[in-house]
Amino acid sequence: MKGLKKIGLICRMIKIEHSVFALPFAYSGLFWASKGWPGWAKFVFLTVAMVSIRSFAMAVNRLVDLDLDRNNPRTQNRPLVTGEIGIRECIWFSLGCALIFVAACAFLNKLCLVLAPFALIWSGLYSLSKRFTWWCHFWLGSVLGLAPVAGWIAKSPYFGLASLLLGCGVMFWVAGFDIFYSLQDREFDRSQGLFSIPAQFGASSSLAMAKLSHFTSILFLLLAGLSFGAGWIYFLTIITIGLILFLEHVLIAPDNLQRINLVFFTFNGFVAILFVVGVILDLYIKL
Repeated sequence: MKGLKKIGLICRMIKIEHSVFALPFAYSGLFWASKGWPGWAKFVFLTVAMVSIRSFAMAVNRLVDLDLDRNNPRTQNRPLVTGEIGIRECIWFSLGCALIFVAACAFLNKLCLVLAPFALIWSGLYSLSKRFTWWCHFWLGSVLGLAPVAGWIAKSPYFGLASLLLGCGVMFWVAGFDIFYSLQDREFDRSQGLFSIPAQFGASSSLAMAKLSHFTSILFLLLAGLSFGAGWIYFLTIITIGLILFLEHVLIAPDNLQRINLVFFTFNGFVAILFVVGVILDLYIKL
């Protein structure tokens, strides 16, 4: 029972449910490169790689932000802050995730293995970015934007234009909703001298930047579909996603942040799942 409790605490620490943001786009890149089902080996090892590097990045984030989390009322119940998970345990966990990631990449192909250290460094350094630049939201977006590119090269060891455009679409999508999420910490970030967009520019300007990011995201997703030669189901999916993102901006206002969690997780989790479903249906249903 103690082991299960520890696993539960680790899952809570890294917010394992947020894997829904990256995995669907990694699968989309994999399915596009394969033009259909990629086989169980590629699917399983890509899944292991994506979950492990995300877990690594989140563990590093919790370690780097430990002092900030202790002072932020919103984050004081995190397991590393409460002591339910020790610092040494978190370090070993992050190292284990890094090793699993590299091993999974080795089973995929040589290019994935060569790029694995760079992916680990880039995802780990994100945690420091808000200390010196308000572009931190786009840095996070670029980390998740690697997902469709990783999915593509897991099957085809070269950088396909469609996957790169899709990665840009993911980057701006993530940056937009991360700006949303950071609104609730803008006063704390200011007090700590952190460079989040809400802390630097205020709520109204932040929402405008998030809106521009989401608009840019839709453009890149459309360009990715054109580059790949996607069918009408894909483009219908992107239009639907555009409407969902529009609804997010209707629900969030500078003086009303009560729906932040609904928009951040529920809506965006649905966007990611809807996207991969649209990609798969488009590949298999050619009407």
